[in-house]
Amino acid sequence: MSADAKTPSAWPYWLSITFVPLVALALAKGGWWIALVPLYGWVLMPALDILLGRNLKNPDPDTPDVDLFWFRLLTWIWLPIEFALVFGGIWVITRGDYSLAETLALMFAIGVTTGTIGIVYAHELFHKPGRIERNLGDLLMAMVLYGHFRTEHLLVHHPHVGTGRDTVTARYNEGFLRFFPRVLWQGPGSAWAAEAAILARRGLPGWHWRNPVWKYLCLQTAFLGLAYGIGGWGGVGLFAFQALVAVWQLELTNYVEHYGLTRKYLGEGRYEPVQPHHSWDSAQAISGLLLINLQRHADHHLHPQRRFPLLQIYDEKVVPRLPTGYPPMTALAMVPPLWRRMFNPRVRAWRKQYYPEITDWSEYRRLAHSLPRQSVLAGGGR
Repeated sequence: MSADAKTPSAWPYWLSITFVPLVALALAKGGWWIALVPLYGWVLMPALDILLGRNLKNPDPDTPDVDLFWFRLLTWIWLPIEFALVFGGIWVITRGDYSLAETLALMFAIGVTTGTIGIVYAHELFHKPGRIERNLGDLLMAMVLYGHFRTEHLLVHHPHVGTGRDTVTARYNEGFLRFFPRVLWQGPGSAWAAEAAILARRGLPGWHWRNPVWKYLCLQTAFLGLAYGIGGWGGVGLFAFQALVAVWQLELTNYVEHYGLTRKYLGEGRYEPVQPHHSWDSAQAISGLLLINLQRHADHHLHPQRRFPLLQIYDEKVVPRLPTGYPPMTALAMVPPLWRRMFNPRVRAWRKQYYPEITDWSEYRRLAHSLPRQSVLAGGGR
Protein backbone atom coordinates (compact mmCIF):
# COMPACT_ATOMS: atom_id res chain seq x y z
CA MET A 1 0.00 0.00 0.00
CA SER A 2 1.50 3.32 -1.06
CA ALA A 3 0.12 6.83 -0.72
CA ASP A 4 -0.08 9.34 -3.55
CA ALA A 5 1.00 12.84 -2.59
CA LYS A 6 -2.08 14.53 -4.01
CA THR A 7 -5.47 14.63 -2.30
CA PRO A 8 -8.25 13.61 -4.73
CA SER A 9 -10.77 16.16 -5.94
CA ALA A 10 -13.91 16.46 -3.81
CA TRP A 11 -16.33 17.13 -6.64
CA PRO A 12 -16.69 13.57 -7.96
CA TYR A 13 -18.00 12.55 -4.52
CA TRP A 14 -20.90 14.99 -4.96
CA LEU A 15 -22.36 12.35 -7.29
CA SER A 16 -24.78 11.50 -4.48
CA ILE A 17 -26.58 14.83 -4.91
CA THR A 18 -27.86 13.58 -8.27
CA PHE A 19 -30.38 11.44 -6.36
CA VAL A 20 -32.24 14.63 -5.39
CA PRO A 21 -33.58 15.65 -8.84
CA LEU A 22 -34.44 12.01 -9.54
CA VAL A 23 -36.62 11.83 -6.42
CA ALA A 24 -38.18 15.20 -7.31
CA LEU A 25 -38.91 13.95 -10.82
CA ALA A 26 -40.49 10.78 -9.44
CA LEU A 27 -42.76 12.82 -7.17
CA ALA A 28 -43.73 15.15 -10.00
CA LYS A 29 -44.35 12.53 -12.69
CA GLY A 30 -45.27 9.35 -10.81
CA GLY A 31 -45.72 6.15 -12.77
CA TRP A 32 -42.66 4.51 -14.26
CA TRP A 33 -40.58 7.60 -13.52
CA ILE A 34 -40.34 6.34 -9.94
CA ALA A 35 -38.20 3.42 -11.10
CA LEU A 36 -35.41 5.84 -12.07
CA VAL A 37 -34.15 6.03 -8.48
CA PRO A 38 -33.44 2.32 -7.82
CA LEU A 39 -32.33 1.83 -11.43
CA TYR A 40 -29.86 4.67 -11.03
CA GLY A 41 -28.32 3.26 -7.86
CA TRP A 42 -28.55 -0.47 -8.54
CA VAL A 43 -28.12 -0.71 -12.32
CA LEU A 44 -26.38 2.37 -13.72
CA MET A 45 -23.76 2.65 -10.96
CA PRO A 46 -22.65 -1.02 -11.27
CA ALA A 47 -22.60 -0.66 -15.06
CA LEU A 48 -20.30 2.36 -14.73
CA ASP A 49 -18.15 0.36 -12.30
CA ILE A 50 -17.66 -2.23 -15.02
CA LEU A 51 -16.82 0.41 -17.62
CA LEU A 52 -14.49 2.51 -15.45
CA GLY A 53 -12.97 -0.25 -13.34
CA ARG A 54 -11.19 0.13 -10.04
CA ASN A 55 -9.58 3.05 -8.26
CA LEU A 56 -6.39 1.75 -6.64
CA LYS A 57 -4.92 5.15 -5.78
CA ASN A 58 -4.19 5.95 -2.15
CA PRO A 59 -4.13 9.60 -1.02
CA ASP A 60 -1.83 10.85 1.70
CA PRO A 61 -3.52 9.70 4.93
CA ASP A 62 -1.93 12.58 6.84
CA THR A 63 -3.73 15.27 4.80
CA PRO A 64 -4.97 17.87 7.34
CA ASP A 65 -8.68 18.55 7.82
CA VAL A 66 -8.27 22.09 6.53
CA ASP A 67 -7.60 20.65 3.07
CA LEU A 68 -10.76 18.52 3.19
CA PHE A 69 -13.40 21.25 3.54
CA TRP A 70 -15.37 20.37 0.39
CA PHE A 71 -15.43 16.69 1.32
CA ARG A 72 -16.71 17.51 4.80
CA LEU A 73 -19.26 20.01 3.49
CA LEU A 74 -20.89 17.28 1.42
CA THR A 75 -21.73 15.29 4.56
CA TRP A 76 -22.82 18.40 6.50
CA ILE A 77 -25.41 19.61 3.98
CA TRP A 78 -27.12 16.24 3.52
CA LEU A 79 -29.30 16.57 6.64
CA PRO A 80 -31.48 19.44 5.34
CA ILE A 81 -31.61 17.78 1.91
CA GLU A 82 -32.82 14.49 3.38
CA PHE A 83 -35.26 16.32 5.65
CA ALA A 84 -36.80 17.99 2.58
CA LEU A 85 -36.91 14.73 0.61
CA VAL A 86 -38.56 12.70 3.38
CA PHE A 87 -41.05 15.17 4.80
CA GLY A 88 -41.59 16.99 1.51
CA GLY A 89 -42.30 13.60 -0.03
CA ILE A 90 -44.85 12.76 2.68
CA TRP A 91 -46.50 16.16 2.17
CA VAL A 92 -46.78 15.70 -1.60
CA ILE A 93 -47.91 12.07 -1.46
CA THR A 94 -50.60 12.56 1.21
CA ARG A 95 -52.04 15.47 -0.78
CA GLY A 96 -51.60 14.00 -4.24
CA ASP A 97 -53.57 11.62 -6.40
CA TYR A 98 -51.31 8.58 -6.35
CA SER A 99 -52.33 4.94 -6.48
CA LEU A 100 -51.33 2.67 -3.59
CA ALA A 101 -48.62 1.13 -5.78
CA GLU A 102 -47.24 4.57 -6.67
CA THR A 103 -47.35 5.67 -3.03
CA LEU A 104 -45.34 2.68 -1.85
CA ALA A 105 -42.95 2.94 -4.81
CA LEU A 106 -42.29 6.63 -4.09
CA MET A 107 -41.49 5.99 -0.43
CA PHE A 108 -39.39 3.01 -1.49
CA ALA A 109 -37.41 5.35 -3.77
CA ILE A 110 -36.98 7.83 -0.93
CA GLY A 111 -35.90 4.98 1.36
CA VAL A 112 -33.33 3.91 -1.23
CA THR A 113 -31.95 7.45 -1.03
CA THR A 114 -31.95 7.71 2.77
CA GLY A 115 -30.32 4.28 2.96
CA THR A 116 -27.77 4.62 0.16
CA ILE A 117 -26.74 8.17 1.03
CA GLY A 118 -28.14 9.23 4.40
CA ILE A 119 -26.99 6.28 6.49
CA VAL A 120 -23.58 6.18 4.83
CA TYR A 121 -23.11 9.88 5.59
CA ALA A 122 -24.37 9.38 9.15
CA HIS A 123 -21.77 6.64 9.57
CA GLU A 124 -19.04 9.02 8.43
CA LEU A 125 -20.29 11.77 10.77
CA PHE A 126 -20.71 9.87 14.01
CA HIS A 127 -17.23 8.37 13.69
CA LYS A 128 -15.78 11.86 14.16
CA PRO A 129 -14.95 13.31 17.59
CA GLY A 130 -16.68 16.67 17.10
CA ARG A 131 -20.05 17.16 18.81
CA ILE A 132 -21.62 18.90 15.78
CA GLU A 133 -20.81 16.09 13.36
CA ARG A 134 -21.99 13.44 15.80
CA ASN A 135 -25.27 15.29 16.29
CA LEU A 136 -25.75 15.47 12.53
CA GLY A 137 -25.20 11.72 12.37
CA ASP A 138 -27.71 11.14 15.17
CA LEU A 139 -30.34 13.20 13.35
CA LEU A 140 -29.82 11.27 10.12
CA MET A 141 -30.14 7.94 11.93
CA ALA A 142 -33.27 9.14 13.76
CA MET A 143 -34.80 9.94 10.37
CA VAL A 144 -34.68 6.20 9.62
CA LEU A 145 -35.74 5.18 13.16
CA TYR A 146 -32.39 3.50 13.82
CA GLY A 147 -30.71 5.82 16.30
CA HIS A 148 -29.28 3.00 18.40
CA PHE A 149 -27.04 2.10 15.44
CA ARG A 150 -24.49 4.73 16.49
CA THR A 151 -23.98 3.08 19.88
CA GLU A 152 -24.15 -0.44 18.47
CA HIS A 153 -21.63 0.43 15.76
CA LEU A 154 -19.08 2.29 17.88
CA LEU A 155 -19.25 0.32 21.13
CA VAL A 156 -20.02 -3.18 19.86
CA HIS A 157 -19.25 -3.64 16.18
CA HIS A 158 -15.83 -2.02 16.03
CA PRO A 159 -14.35 -3.59 19.17
CA HIS A 160 -15.88 -7.02 18.54
CA VAL A 161 -16.12 -7.37 14.74
CA GLY A 162 -15.40 -10.88 13.54
CA THR A 163 -16.43 -12.50 16.85
CA GLY A 164 -19.58 -14.03 18.29
CA ARG A 165 -20.01 -10.90 20.41
CA ASP A 166 -20.75 -8.73 17.38
CA THR A 167 -24.37 -8.62 16.28
CA VAL A 168 -23.72 -7.65 12.66
CA THR A 169 -20.85 -9.96 11.75
CA ALA A 170 -22.66 -12.46 9.49
CA ARG A 171 -21.81 -16.03 10.45
CA TYR A 172 -20.59 -18.50 7.87
CA ASN A 173 -23.57 -20.08 6.09
CA GLU A 174 -26.02 -17.62 7.69
CA GLY A 175 -28.35 -16.38 4.97
CA PHE A 176 -29.46 -12.75 4.93
CA LEU A 177 -33.10 -13.74 5.51
CA ARG A 178 -32.00 -15.14 8.91
CA PHE A 179 -29.43 -12.44 9.56
CA PHE A 180 -31.78 -9.47 9.09
CA PRO A 181 -34.43 -10.34 11.72
CA ARG A 182 -31.70 -11.44 14.13
CA VAL A 183 -29.98 -8.05 13.88
CA LEU A 184 -33.26 -6.14 14.18
CA TRP A 185 -34.02 -8.07 17.36
CA GLN A 186 -30.58 -8.09 18.99
CA GLY A 187 -29.28 -4.65 18.00
CA PRO A 188 -31.33 -2.36 20.29
CA GLY A 189 -30.72 -4.53 23.35
CA SER A 190 -27.03 -4.75 22.57
CA ALA A 191 -26.80 -0.96 22.26
CA TRP A 192 -28.65 -0.42 25.54
CA ALA A 193 -26.42 -2.93 27.35
CA ALA A 194 -23.25 -1.27 26.04
CA GLU A 195 -24.35 2.19 27.19
CA ALA A 196 -25.60 0.82 30.52
CA ALA A 197 -22.18 -0.74 31.13
CA ILE A 198 -20.49 2.65 30.65
CA LEU A 199 -22.93 4.24 33.09
CA ALA A 200 -22.40 1.41 35.58
CA ARG A 201 -18.68 2.14 35.62
CA ARG A 202 -19.64 5.69 36.64
CA GLY A 203 -21.93 4.43 39.37
CA LEU A 204 -25.11 5.30 37.44
CA PRO A 205 -28.08 3.09 36.50
CA GLY A 206 -28.70 2.15 32.87
CA TRP A 207 -31.93 4.14 32.72
CA HIS A 208 -30.13 7.37 33.74
CA TRP A 209 -30.82 10.37 31.50
CA ARG A 210 -27.18 10.36 30.38
CA ASN A 211 -27.83 7.16 28.42
CA PRO A 212 -27.86 8.42 24.78
CA VAL A 213 -30.48 5.84 23.86
CA TRP A 214 -33.01 8.26 25.38
CA LYS A 215 -31.76 10.92 22.97
CA TYR A 216 -32.20 8.57 20.02
CA LEU A 217 -35.76 7.75 21.11
CA CYS A 218 -36.67 11.40 21.60
CA LEU A 219 -35.39 12.35 18.14
CA GLN A 220 -37.26 9.45 16.54
CA THR A 221 -40.45 10.37 18.40
CA ALA A 222 -40.12 13.96 17.20
CA PHE A 223 -39.77 12.86 13.57
CA LEU A 224 -42.72 10.49 13.91
CA GLY A 225 -44.72 13.38 15.38
CA LEU A 226 -43.79 15.57 12.44
CA ALA A 227 -44.84 12.84 10.00
CA TYR A 228 -48.16 12.62 11.84
CA GLY A 229 -48.59 16.38 11.70
CA ILE A 230 -48.03 16.36 7.94
CA GLY A 231 -50.02 13.30 6.93
CA GLY A 232 -51.76 11.78 9.95
CA TRP A 233 -51.36 8.07 10.55
CA GLY A 234 -50.81 7.60 6.83
CA GLY A 235 -47.82 9.95 7.10
CA VAL A 236 -46.48 7.90 10.02
CA GLY A 237 -46.83 4.73 7.97
CA LEU A 238 -45.02 6.26 5.00
CA PHE A 239 -42.23 7.53 7.24
CA ALA A 240 -41.82 4.10 8.85
CA PHE A 241 -41.82 2.39 5.44
CA GLN A 242 -38.97 4.51 4.05
CA ALA A 243 -37.07 3.86 7.30
CA LEU A 244 -37.48 0.11 6.87
CA VAL A 245 -36.19 0.31 3.29
CA ALA A 246 -33.18 2.34 4.44
CA VAL A 247 -32.37 -0.03 7.33
CA TRP A 248 -32.75 -3.04 5.02
CA GLN A 249 -30.03 -1.55 2.80
CA LEU A 250 -27.82 -0.80 5.80
CA GLU A 251 -28.00 -4.35 7.09
CA LEU A 252 -27.45 -5.78 3.62
CA THR A 253 -24.22 -3.81 3.57
CA ASN A 254 -23.27 -4.99 7.06
CA TYR A 255 -23.94 -8.54 5.95
CA VAL A 256 -21.61 -8.26 2.95
CA GLU A 257 -18.79 -6.42 4.73
CA HIS A 258 -17.75 -9.24 7.09
CA TYR A 259 -19.55 -12.40 5.98
CA GLY A 260 -17.81 -15.46 7.38
CA LEU A 261 -14.64 -13.63 8.45
CA THR A 262 -13.68 -14.57 11.98
CA ARG A 263 -10.96 -13.31 14.28
CA LYS A 264 -8.82 -15.93 15.94
CA TYR A 265 -9.86 -16.83 19.47
CA LEU A 266 -6.93 -16.69 21.91
CA GLY A 267 -8.68 -18.14 24.93
CA GLU A 268 -9.86 -16.61 28.22
CA GLY A 269 -12.34 -14.37 26.38
CA ARG A 270 -9.69 -12.72 24.19
CA TYR A 271 -9.41 -12.44 20.41
CA GLU A 272 -6.57 -11.39 18.15
CA PRO A 273 -6.50 -7.68 17.17
CA VAL A 274 -8.51 -6.66 14.12
CA GLN A 275 -6.49 -7.14 10.93
CA PRO A 276 -7.09 -5.94 7.34
CA HIS A 277 -8.18 -9.43 6.32
CA HIS A 278 -11.23 -9.28 8.62
CA SER A 279 -13.20 -7.16 6.11
CA TRP A 280 -14.24 -7.66 2.50
CA ASP A 281 -12.85 -4.76 0.47
CA SER A 282 -13.88 -3.36 -2.90
CA ALA A 283 -12.01 -0.92 -5.12
CA GLN A 284 -14.69 -0.13 -7.73
CA ALA A 285 -14.41 3.53 -8.68
CA ILE A 286 -17.99 4.76 -9.18
CA SER A 287 -19.64 2.93 -6.28
CA GLY A 288 -16.70 4.15 -4.18
CA LEU A 289 -17.67 7.73 -5.02
CA LEU A 290 -21.35 7.08 -4.38
CA LEU A 291 -20.69 5.43 -1.01
CA ILE A 292 -17.84 7.83 -0.06
CA ASN A 293 -15.26 5.03 0.12
CA LEU A 294 -17.22 2.86 2.53
CA GLN A 295 -16.00 -0.06 0.41
CA ARG A 296 -12.44 0.59 1.61
CA HIS A 297 -13.64 -1.13 4.71
CA ALA A 298 -10.46 -2.79 5.96
CA ASP A 299 -8.74 0.56 6.42
CA HIS A 300 -11.85 1.97 8.09
CA HIS A 301 -11.63 -0.73 10.76
CA LEU A 302 -7.95 -0.04 11.32
CA HIS A 303 -8.47 3.75 11.39
CA PRO A 304 -12.11 4.37 12.36
CA GLN A 305 -11.79 8.15 12.61
CA ARG A 306 -9.99 8.59 9.28
CA ARG A 307 -12.06 10.78 6.94
CA PHE A 308 -13.51 9.08 3.90
CA PRO A 309 -11.33 10.73 1.18
CA LEU A 310 -8.19 9.45 2.95
CA LEU A 311 -9.17 5.80 3.33
CA GLN A 312 -6.65 3.42 1.78
CA ILE A 313 -7.12 0.40 -0.47
CA TYR A 314 -5.01 -2.67 0.37
CA ASP A 315 -3.37 -5.19 -1.90
CA GLU A 316 -5.40 -8.31 -2.58
CA LYS A 317 -2.60 -10.34 -1.00
CA VAL A 318 -3.43 -8.95 2.46
CA VAL A 319 -7.19 -8.37 2.29
CA PRO A 320 -10.05 -10.35 0.69
CA ARG A 321 -11.66 -8.38 -2.10
CA LEU A 322 -15.19 -8.52 -3.47
CA PRO A 323 -15.57 -9.26 -7.17
CA THR A 324 -17.71 -6.11 -7.64
CA GLY A 325 -18.85 -3.05 -5.72
CA TYR A 326 -21.45 -3.24 -2.95
CA PRO A 327 -24.67 -2.81 -5.02
CA PRO A 328 -24.41 -6.12 -6.96
CA MET A 329 -23.15 -7.92 -3.85
CA THR A 330 -26.09 -6.77 -1.73
CA ALA A 331 -28.46 -7.84 -4.50
CA LEU A 332 -26.82 -11.27 -4.53
CA ALA A 333 -27.18 -11.51 -0.75
CA MET A 334 -30.96 -11.39 -1.19
CA VAL A 335 -30.74 -14.83 -2.85
CA PRO A 336 -29.04 -16.96 -0.15
CA PRO A 337 -28.40 -20.08 -2.30
CA LEU A 338 -26.57 -18.02 -4.91
CA TRP A 339 -24.72 -16.10 -2.22
CA ARG A 340 -23.52 -19.29 -0.54
CA ARG A 341 -22.49 -20.78 -3.87
CA MET A 342 -20.25 -17.79 -4.56
CA PHE A 343 -18.97 -16.92 -1.08
CA ASN A 344 -18.75 -20.09 0.98
CA PRO A 345 -15.83 -21.36 -1.15
CA ARG A 346 -14.18 -17.94 -0.79
CA VAL A 347 -14.52 -18.08 2.98
CA ARG A 348 -13.08 -21.59 3.08
CA ALA A 349 -10.12 -20.43 0.95
CA TRP A 350 -9.71 -17.44 3.30
CA ARG A 351 -9.60 -19.76 6.30
CA LYS A 352 -6.89 -21.89 4.72
CA GLN A 353 -4.85 -18.82 3.81
CA TYR A 354 -4.94 -17.04 7.17
CA TYR A 355 -5.67 -19.79 9.71
CA PRO A 356 -4.28 -23.08 8.37
CA GLU A 357 -3.75 -24.26 11.95
CA ILE A 358 -7.53 -24.37 12.59
CA THR A 359 -8.68 -27.65 11.08
CA ASP A 360 -12.06 -28.11 12.79
CA TRP A 361 -14.09 -24.95 12.29
CA SER A 362 -17.24 -26.42 13.81
CA GLU A 363 -15.37 -26.96 17.09
CA TYR A 364 -13.81 -23.52 16.77
CA ARG A 365 -17.23 -21.90 16.40
CA ARG A 366 -18.48 -23.72 19.50
CA LEU A 367 -15.49 -22.53 21.51
CA ALA A 368 -15.21 -18.96 20.25
CA HIS A 369 -18.95 -18.21 20.11
CA SER A 370 -19.94 -19.84 23.38
CA LEU A 371 -19.12 -16.67 25.29
CA PRO A 372 -22.25 -14.86 26.45
CA ARG A 373 -23.02 -11.78 24.36
CA GLN A 374 -23.18 -9.77 27.57
CA SER A 375 -19.39 -10.07 27.74
CA VAL A 376 -19.42 -7.20 25.26
CA LEU A 377 -19.90 -4.99 28.29
CA ALA A 378 -16.32 -5.58 29.32
CA GLY A 379 -14.91 -3.88 26.25
CA GLY A 380 -15.43 -1.26 23.65
CA GLY A 381 -15.20 2.47 23.65
CA ARG A 382 -16.18 5.52 21.78
